[in-house]
Amino acid sequence: MSSYFTRPAEKFPPAIKYLIAINVVVWVAQLLFDAKYPPILTPDGSPVAFLTGKLALWPIGDGFQPYQLITHMFAHAASGPNKFFHILFNMFTLWMFGRILENVWGTKRFLIFYFICGLGAAALHLAVQYYTHSGSFAVGASGAVMGVLVAFAMTFPNTELYIMFIPVPVKAKWAITGLILIDLFFGLYGASGDNIAHYAHLGGAVTGFILLKIRNKTNRRNFY
Repeated sequence: MSSYFTRPAEKFPPAIKYLIAINVVVWVAQLLFDAKYPPILTPDGSPVAFLTGKLALWPIGDGFQPYQLITHMFAHAASGPNKFFHILFNMFTLWMFGRILENVWGTKRFLIFYFICGLGAAALHLAVQYYTHSGSFAVGASGAVMGVLVAFAMTFPNTELYIMFIPVPVKAKWAITGLILIDLFFGLYGASGDNIAHYAHLGGAVTGFILLKIRNKTNRRNFY
């Protein structure tokens, strides 16, 4: 794998370091401001935690603002039993796979890729909400991170990964494909009460796939 690197490999290359730092700072701010200030009201009159509600990605016509396309990527669940798991899983996954891609591609290219995947995730999420007239606000870096996972699987398809509860290693190309299929299944047939933005995950995955296909087709180092 070392032959792919454009520079000496770093455990915390710049983009990964600052992305994780910003996400953690924003999450702590959510905890503090959501507790300090009264909830804001949604267009239908429902209360939502103060800062989380302002940073979240809302459905079009139901509180959506253009800036939310960026801010939702840095906000995470700040209440409920899964609030620690949400940001921990996203940041650990970003570090585990994103640092390798940043070391291979360079910081600028990785950041551009990351944000485009996040925007692609938001676009599909909003489109599905608009046409189905369902869903609520969304927060989290999961869509962009899903794009990172797809890019890793396409760049290092035969890298063996150890997955929780599976006693044997699974190649990256099959592991990430499995995650995509799970999101697709629950997006189509999700149970009531499922609060995971599966279509955002799929949007990030599709965007990452398209960007890598463009890169491979042009076979150029600077493909953005």
